[in-house]
Amino acid sequence: MIEALDLKDVLSRQVKELSGGELQRFAIAVVCIQNADIYMFDEPSSYLDVKQRLKAARTIRSLLKPESYVIVVEHDLSILDYLSDFICVLYGVPSVYGVVTMPFSVREGINIFLDGKVPTENLRFREESLTFKLAETAEDEKEIEKHRRYKYPDMKKTLGNFSLDIESGEFTDSEIIVMLGENGTGKTTFIRLLAGAIKADGEEQVPELNVSYKPQKISPKYMGTVRSLMYDKIRNSFMHAQFQTDVVKPMQIENIIDQEVANLSGGELQRVAIVLALGKPADIYLIDEPSAYLDSEQRIVTAKVIKRFILHSKKTAFVVEHDFIMATYLADRVVLYEGTPSIKAKATSPQSLLSGMNKFLESLEITFRRDPTNFRPRINKMNSQNDQEQKSSK
Repeated sequence: MIEALDLKDVLSRQVKELSGGELQRFAIAVVCIQNADIYMFDEPSSYLDVKQRLKAARTIRSLLKPESYVIVVEHDLSILDYLSDFICVLYGVPSVYGVVTMPFSVREGINIFLDGKVPTENLRFREESLTFKLAETAEDEKEIEKHRRYKYPDMKKTLGNFSLDIESGEFTDSEIIVMLGENGTGKTTFIRLLAGAIKADGEEQVPELNVSYKPQKISPKYMGTVRSLMYDKIRNSFMHAQFQTDVVKPMQIENIIDQEVANLSGGELQRVAIVLALGKPADIYLIDEPSAYLDSEQRIVTAKVIKRFILHSKKTAFVVEHDFIMATYLADRVVLYEGTPSIKAKATSPQSLLSGMNKFLESLEITFRRDPTNFRPRINKMNSQNDQEQKSSK
């Protein structure tokens, strides 16, 4: 259990010193070592990177015995798919009522949730289906006119005992670059370098860029309502009809527009922060973990909002994301982070989605396929027939 969740170094430290991801892994281990008939986990993937999420899923599945079972609430659909044997869909009106369906098979349950319709009840609980069309995930390069090209040099950044080496790269407008890697390998450090919040070691620096930055951690310090915050920070964008249609309405800001910012939940704060970041005029948008605190539906909607905004406005976005479905939907290209977390890491140059994602999946020792109904990525269960066939064909 300790080795499976990478907790060796954690055990000798004070609980108050642990990061969010370390606390999450520790909490999962505490539940797993109990002798129980029913094990319950509420959002076990929170604060974890993709590799840690897969390890946590395998650890949770190891609890299954003939006389016990496991209940999991999870918003990362790829991990839910990988983890589960049966799916119950919950729908309703937030803070008003909720309905839990009968258990479905994993594929059928997730597809019912995405389709927004329960066929056994002939009941539609969402007006639109959520799909992952191939045309949306890999835009035809010829159809997108590129106007601007940016470059950054080879760089190095040392923070305490951690060092990050960055390979030089370039990017264009109308492009989203997703950063993939374990926690502690420097993704947020690179984002902060691009934002100009910190400087690289030596003379080689990121060229001055006009950026908008949505940080990983959101601290609500504003005293006032969401409406007044929008007027203070992004009045021109917020008043623009196109921005309202493309960003504000899909992010459901109207539902919380007159609430005090200090009273917002984590998910509400995340939606406000994303709207604020997209509403600021910039050439480069730096978005750190947009899926945090959002439910499954909000994650898909948010990914579509970011994708549409970047393409239509002909801007560039760098996104750090651990939700596998969001990452594959958003990415035009990827930057991989390799090395030892919190010690030494390397960021590759931006590479194609296909080659970069295949290399990333290989490092995780996983394979995936697309669902034929809605094209969502599905991680093959370890040592399943699909998993073994894909690995043997390499």
